[in-house]
Parts: sequence; structure tokens; C-alpha cells
Amino acid sequence: MDGLRLERRDATGLGDIRQQLLDVYAEIYADRLGEEFHSVARFDERLGWNTEVPGFAAVVCYLEDTPVGYAYGCTLQADTRWWNGLRTPVAEGATVETGARTFALSELMIVDKVRGSGAAQQIHDELLRGRPEERVTLLVERDHPKVRALYEAWGYEWFGEVLPFPDAPLYDAMVLPRTPGS
Repeated sequence: MDGLRLERRDATGLGDIRQQLLDVYAEIYADRLGEEFHSVARFDERLGWNTEVPGFAAVVCYLEDTPVGYAYGCTLQADTRWWNGLRTPVAEGATVETGARTFALSELMIVDKVRGSGAAQQIHDELLRGRPEERVTLLVERDHPKVRALYEAWGYEWFGEVLPFPDAPLYDAMVLPRTPGS
């Protein structure tokens, strides 16, 4: 799609566009904002937690000067709670984090008008470009098999079922092995 521009941001660089990111979230989740877990306030809280973790990075996609999508995440630390809600047995050591092993892709979202344009993969790839971690993990709602299939097409593999918060939907955890720095 012509006119798309990607911009990398760190935690301090989000302050001036935070409200715009919340507006994009509200547009995408408009039909679910009444659910406590999907409310803008809870999303903003989760965004805030991520920005405080080492290795935080974000990529914002603009069409003209308007944000139309973004992705962000951080490096899982040794004391992470990311795997706490894992409901599936996994190999010993599979959830051990060192503060350098895994990048957690917390959110990747785009508005309807750019869906199907390849923007999501462009955002994803730019966010991961040059990252030093050996793998990436993300969570996909079980009720969104098309989204899971998209991630599988990008090389992600199913890891297990996760219930990250008591009021959250059930998610599939996925992992993408990678060559650090690529």
C-alpha cells in the first residue's frame, strides 16, 4: 500500500503519541471495549508495564500522518510472569528466561483500512529487525484461528495454552525461533 511509513520508537518516544495508540486500540477493539480485560484503561496499563521492561521497542505504521497500526514488545526477564498462566506441559527449561533469550511481542494491530495490504508483516519484521534474542513469543486468542494461521505462515509454532490473567480470554502461545541479530 502506497503512503505507509514505519517509525521505530523506544519507551521514552511513546509519550507524545500514546493517546494516538490508545485511539487505534479503541478503533480495533470497539466491539469489546465493554469487557474489563479489553477496556482502553486495561490496555493502557499493559502498555505501561511493557515500557518499563528492558528491551522495550515499538514500531508505529503511519498512513500519511495518521497511525494505522503498531507493534510493541520487550525482552522477557528472569522474573517474568509471561509463562505463569501456561496450561500445557512443556519440555524442561522451555520457559526459563534469562533476560536475553526471548522477545515477547505483546501487541500487533492494524486498522481495517490497511488489513490485507501486508502492513502487519512489515510492522512485525521491522520490530524484530536486529533484535538479539534467540526467539520471539506472542499470544493469540484461541477464538482467532485466522490470526494464528497468519503467524504460522510467518514461521511461528504453537507452544501451549495460556491464561495470562484471570479475566483474560484463553490464548495460544506461539514461538518463533530466530537467529539473533537478523
